[in-house]
Amino acid sequence: MSDIEMPQLGETVTEGTITRWFKQVGEEVGIDEVLFEVSTDKVDSEVPSPVGGVLTEIRVQEGETVDVGTVLAVIGDGAAASAPSAQPAAEPEQPAAEEEQPAAEPEQPAPEEEQPAAEPEQPAAEEEQPAAEPEQPAPEEEQPAAQAEAPAEAPAAQAAAPAAEAAPAQASAGVDGDGEAIDGRLLSPVVRRLIREHELDPDSIAGTGIGGRITRKDVLDAIDRDQSSAAKAPAEPAAQAETPSPQPPAAAQPSQQAPAPAARAEPERAPARAAESLPATAAGPSEWTAFSNIRRRTGEHMANSKTVAPHAMTIMQVDYEGVDVVRRGVKEGFKADEGFSLTYLPFIARATVDALREWPNLNASVEGEGLRAYRDINLGVAVDLDFEGLIVPVIRQADGKRLRALAREVNDLAERARTKKLGVDEITGGTFTISNNGSFGTYATEAIINQPQVAVLSTDGIARTPVVVTDQYGSESIAIHSVGHLAMAWDHRAFDGSYAGAFLRRVKEILETRDWSAEL
Repeated sequence: MSDIEMPQLGETVTEGTITRWFKQVGEEVGIDEVLFEVSTDKVDSEVPSPVGGVLTEIRVQEGETVDVGTVLAVIGDGAAASAPSAQPAAEPEQPAAEEEQPAAEPEQPAPEEEQPAAEPEQPAAEEEQPAAEPEQPAPEEEQPAAQAEAPAEAPAAQAAAPAAEAAPAQASAGVDGDGEAIDGRLLSPVVRRLIREHELDPDSIAGTGIGGRITRKDVLDAIDRDQSSAAKAPAEPAAQAETPSPQPPAAAQPSQQAPAPAARAEPERAPARAAESLPATAAGPSEWTAFSNIRRRTGEHMANSKTVAPHAMTIMQVDYEGVDVVRRGVKEGFKADEGFSLTYLPFIARATVDALREWPNLNASVEGEGLRAYRDINLGVAVDLDFEGLIVPVIRQADGKRLRALAREVNDLAERARTKKLGVDEITGGTFTISNNGSFGTYATEAIINQPQVAVLSTDGIARTPVVVTDQYGSESIAIHSVGHLAMAWDHRAFDGSYAGAFLRRVKEILETRDWSAEL
């Protein structure tokens, strides 16, 4: 048996949403055959199966959002899948009798526990409960605790029969593995919890999942919108806290318990709640926008990198005049042939991979108490997603590619990154990263290392600058050249400043002295 886990689709991605299963329980799966599709904030990708066999269990249904590393499914060798295929045929005659038991014998849960196959037929009864008690908020708060007892007991009974038996039945009934209805809508456990904690109305949330289903991201977006609206009038919550009003604030309209929003503890949203209670500033009108999920995840990843790695930075000035002369001479023909412009980035990437071969400790990652240096150079290039975040697609085995090939891959990966069309292999496995800020004319950027790598190189703006040049006779004069800076942040655990400086000196030497016309 092999567990299929949610893959890490990018260094800053911590969760993903299953949007489609290409195989169903009982079907054979080949190695590298597409098994499911996953969507994250940065990429939508079809994920192949790492093993071959028979899909015996699906634990995360379509539309569910789970953390990286969560077991999504189980693949067996085929023999293990024979049992579940036979058992459903032996028990289909019992659902009618079991459906009558909850009404006639409500105090006998034991018989129900022995019939796990019939449980998927009961959501209709559960769906009627919220509609039958709309005016009783207090019992409704107690209801989840009561319902939680049944799921807690159910796994013990379901363990006797393969989980694959329950999954198809639940799918046919429109219920996920842990699905439950709120106001007649089927929601995952994490979505139900967030809705109850923040007292939201499910009908006011537009679902973007399969079949219009509400996902975790939909709920977080709704919470952010409520907090943003509340922050625009910070004085109002404070006034209502002193004198409770019959009508609660806008964020609490779904519930009739006015004091609850002020008294409820929300550890995950504490900064936002604190912002709401602040008095209006003297700066005048303002707007508050909640951080998106990609901004929160990026912040967490960068903060972790600064914590674990002792960052240092080295900056090298580079004269790009030789590169610029070649670019000006071929730019029109290059764009006509390739369909995109030839920028400075492919030249820098080519010089970087050549220098990494000579200074291998930069093409490495920290592993435990040591350094793992890689033979292949998998060059990551950070791509901006319309100012909403960054993603780092990877050029695999970049040291085997010349200038034109690198330019093609950089352009292709950037275009597909912005349309979320990258595959899993194209955003993982990087060994060294380039962050390209030069198009904005930056002077020097102190980037943060993309863990677990040991360095990141920032390519900053290139401008026409007076420089001192020496002719063949040793005479010096002033000339106007294209000059820019390369700023590299590096991990002081891996090496010292002399190693970092020597590497950048080699990159500078290649950029300034190579015959780039021959490369093209």
